[in-house]
Amino acid sequence: QVQLVESGGGLVQPGGSLRLSCVASGTNFRFYFMGWYRQAPGKQRELVATISSTGSTNCADSVKERFTISRDNSKNTVFLQMNSLKSEDTAVYYCWKRRGGLDPLDTWGQGTLVTVSS
Repeated sequence: QVQLVESGGGLVQPGGSLRLSCVASGTNFRFYFMGWYRQAPGKQRELVATISSTGSTNCADSVKERFTISRDNSKNTVFLQMNSLKSEDTAVYYCWKRRGGLDPLDTWGQGTLVTVSS
């Protein structure tokens, strides 16, 4: 069972930046399809960004031009660089691994809280 551990959340002022990290266990990280979701208070969880095993990325329209997803396979880590943060970006951010291979289910991290406020 793969485990995901996020870090990097916190309180930031509007217009500021944060970088989230997610470290995955296991030896096959380079094959994993990874992503970030977020869930704001009272709202459904939504997909923020994804990155394939080959490095192909996609971002939600609401964060394009501001957020960048990347990965470092040598460190089993996926990142989410968040710039020009807005109050509406306040949410718990979850690292996600898509089901596949020996993992029949999606895998989730515990979440890290990002609060954008002055």
